[in-house]
Amino acid sequence: MDKNKVKKFIDVTAPGKRPAVGHLHPLTQAMEKTGWIFESMGFEIADGPEIESEYYNFDALNIPSHHPARSMWDTFWVKEPSGHGAEIGQKLLLRTHVTSVDIRYLESNQPPIKIISMGRVFRNEATDATHETQFYQLDGLMINEKANMANLKAVMKAYFKEFFSDSDLEVRFRPSYFPFVEPAVEVDVKFGGKWLEVAGAGMVHPKVLEMAKLDSNKYQGFAFGMGLDRLVMVKHKIDDVRLFYSGDLRFIKQF
Repeated sequence: MDKNKVKKFIDVTAPGKRPAVGHLHPLTQAMEKTGWIFESMGFEIADGPEIESEYYNFDALNIPSHHPARSMWDTFWVKEPSGHGAEIGQKLLLRTHVTSVDIRYLESNQPPIKIISMGRVFRNEATDATHETQFYQLDGLMINEKANMANLKAVMKAYFKEFFSDSDLEVRFRPSYFPFVEPAVEVDVKFGGKWLEVAGAGMVHPKVLEMAKLDSNKYQGFAFGMGLDRLVMVKHKIDDVRLFYSGDLRFIKQF
């Protein structure tokens, strides 16, 4: 018998095979939940480029080239391709924080402003269990004529309680320093009986508003920033940030 002429038998009564279903990465889940939480509080989501100019990443945030705080960020500088110049004649880099999105938004929008931005940032540092050369960051900004530190505290507490699904979560604020806010605070949450630092925040520095051509005598506001990787690590008790980027499905499928 010619095997090529044998027809294959199909049992139409046999149960179908369920196709494999994809699984969202835990960081993607965190960003989706974060977006939902802040949108419920009236915030918009803004976005910006990962390859940024020195101006938007540093200068416009009150961190000029001679500022000692510039050393707080270990930067990946990008060589400009032939025939392409950086914005306003400045060097290009891989953004070290998504705070650069705030300045871009301020330049093209007038207060009142309530935005968050989320995305990858890059730091030129050694990789270990708590540090990666790339990670995801959340940044927030609120500018109007009356925004104050009490508003900042209320927003931070509401977000963390919802993100960690704990209405009794304790949140505290400690004095700190960041060049683009004054006064500045560190934000801690009490998780598993221990205080853990999770964010930096403060009132937007008047110089930052002036760089965006806003009247600092009329407008004021607050900003905050935090690493989403760290929040997910705290929430799920993950002890190595490198697991997020390992591509190991055994890890990803747990969430």
